[in-house]
Amino acid sequence: MRISEVLGGKGSQDVVTVRPEATVRELLALLAEHNIGAVVVSSDGVALDGIVSERDVVRRLNEDETALDQPVSSIMSAQVHTCERSQPVHDLMVAMTERRIRHVPVVEDGRLVGIVSIGDVVKSRMGELEFERDQLDSYVHTGQS
Repeated sequence: MRISEVLGGKGSQDVVTVRPEATVRELLALLAEHNIGAVVVSSDGVALDGIVSERDVVRRLNEDETALDQPVSSIMSAQVHTCERSQPVHDLMVAMTERRIRHVPVVEDGRLVGIVSIGDVVKSRMGELEFERDQLDSYVHTGQS
């Protein structure tokens, strides 16, 4: 299975982004509004400047109570692991596990085209396993006739 299939299974491929100069308070409203755990930081909605997650907010708030009024750029991760639509999901699972990351932007030709979460990966893997189970079940029941 490829990343493109995971994105296709998600339906809408709109990626929620936040501008680097937005405040952390605005970021929190965005996370709550869309019920998501991370947002891609982008100046123009296409280029990838960074990524920021709930964890980033919590860690910064623990250190500094005034973080809510600071720009998102002050807490975002600028080093972002990305993937392409053609990449196998298995490779992404390995990278997510090794790097301990939960959200990976999908980029093609330098443009943001989607985002894959660990939940998306788990859902796709469960779908694969259910398909395999059904195929084996069918094989076993057909062979017993």
